[in-house]
Amino acid sequence: MVDVPETVVLEQDEIARALTRIAHEIAERNQQDSAEIALVGIHRRGVHLAQRLQPQLSELLDAEAPLGSLDISFYRDDLGLRLEAPIVGATQLDFAIDGTTVVIVDDVLFTGRTVRAAIDALLEYGRPARVQLAVLIDRGHRELPIRPDYVGKNLPTARTERVNVCVQELDGVDEVTISHVADAEVPA
Repeated sequence: MVDVPETVVLEQDEIARALTRIAHEIAERNQQDSAEIALVGIHRRGVHLAQRLQPQLSELLDAEAPLGSLDISFYRDDLGLRLEAPIVGATQLDFAIDGTTVVIVDDVLFTGRTVRAAIDALLEYGRPARVQLAVLIDRGHRELPIRPDYVGKNLPTARTERVNVCVQELDGVDEVTISHVADAEVPA
């Protein structure tokens, strides 16, 4: 395997600022709404980002924002096309989502297929009043008509680039990098 140079585009303090801004935007947009606001992170890194947003959002709302996690492995439309078995995480929604505003949290928005799978998985648990989307990075290249409500950073990329989000909890460092991928690895 050839070493691929990576360019760091966000460091720890920039990620923290982006999450703080997202928490403020969520609180501001939903302040007039009587529906409870819940955060649901998509496994894997979206869960850790949601865990970081939750105390900030709870403080801004003066109410505890419920926190959950969502495994979308079996809702993906490419499940039969993948060579490797999916890494399955536990869905944890210890609160009723009916009538709530659910903010799905993910690390990178790319084609929109992960978010579509997350919405399908979420709707198995109830009928929220509305679903919003918060992402740390929006890199473009949508294949489905999905857009985020809250974005930490818009990062225009080429399809031959990979955006790598590292979080302290899983990777030992908080940073976002871009690397070039071989043409054979570019998603179709």
